[in-house]
Amino acid sequence: MAMETGLIFHPYMRPGRTARQTFEWGVQNSVACDRVGFTSMMISEHASQIWENIPNPELIMAAAALQTSQIKFAPMAHILPHQHPAKLAIMVGWLSQILEGRYFMGIGAGAYPQASYIHGIKDAEPQMLNDMVRESLTIMEKIWKREPFFYEGKYWDAGFPEETPAETEEDEQHMLADFSPWNGAFPEFAVTGFSQNSPSMKLAGERNFKPVSIFSGLDALKRHWEIYSEANIKAGFTPDRQRHAVSQTVFCADTDAEAKRLVMEGPIGYCFSKYLIPIWHRFGMMDGFAKDAGIDPKDADLEFLVDNVFVVGSPDTVVDKLNTLFEQCGGWGTLQVEAHDYYDDPSPWFYSLELLAKEVAPRITLPGAREVTSEAVTA
Repeated sequence: MAMETGLIFHPYMRPGRTARQTFEWGVQNSVACDRVGFTSMMISEHASQIWENIPNPELIMAAAALQTSQIKFAPMAHILPHQHPAKLAIMVGWLSQILEGRYFMGIGAGAYPQASYIHGIKDAEPQMLNDMVRESLTIMEKIWKREPFFYEGKYWDAGFPEETPAETEEDEQHMLADFSPWNGAFPEFAVTGFSQNSPSMKLAGERNFKPVSIFSGLDALKRHWEIYSEANIKAGFTPDRQRHAVSQTVFCADTDAEAKRLVMEGPIGYCFSKYLIPIWHRFGMMDGFAKDAGIDPKDADLEFLVDNVFVVGSPDTVVDKLNTLFEQCGGWGTLQVEAHDYYDDPSPWFYSLELLAKEVAPRITLPGAREVTSEAVTA
């Protein structure tokens, strides 16, 4: 089965963009991705970061619902400690119905202390936030079952009332609205991992959630799958690499030189130079990339990333780079392309998305799948 393409929209909008511009760019990307054949769009939720300025990803999904027909959407992720699980369960259920099932749900504990502080969580330890995630999931799943309960938890209380069967036509006008997810089935859950020994990958495996790796180097990527698959097998499931998504900076143009120029001199280069490279150096997030290349992390700059970490080039070059990565790590099911701020001139960005979906992805398959295909052809 060929690799699928998806988008992850953080959105990395340069400071000074208005809320309307960010919102408009999100909807434009959803329509463009749906048109060229992307299968998913993940939209981040951040309440504090100026470069990642979407506090309500569900608003973009709702706006895109009537303008798209195939692509699936996911918040990536709803920060569960920051909202009441009953309110979130109802909203998610309704949005899943609006999208008629084109929905899955990314969940997280929150990576930014400022955002937690805004939501009244002061000096929270990771264990506390993870406990809140688990309690929130328990409550949401109970609400989606639509069976009577009242839960008094450590962090939240919630319930679902017992409903008396309708005996008259008048009674039928006052029944409880059904805000369970589309067709009554729970949405697929997804979690992201970045660090080499990411606890999120263990949670994903234990609960059979969709694993999403933020690419942080080859060793980390391989370790993510090891952690996930070990936990998945231990929990009685069968790991499926087709469910694994990997988020990476990818850009495609007609030639290698043009692709590199558009990245180095364009919005991607600007974002990394001003925002992401300083963060990666400050928190040791460059270490995995430097190790892969055998250099000192201090020497890693934008050009190093474009040449050695990002997947940048013509369709043939991008195919070669991805196939090499697949051989090294075992492959994955969906390439989740990192979105950037091409709001002022979207044509190079949308052209890149089209090349990736139509000329790159069909030529990338899991190594095992290639072997099966070759055997079939030989037979």
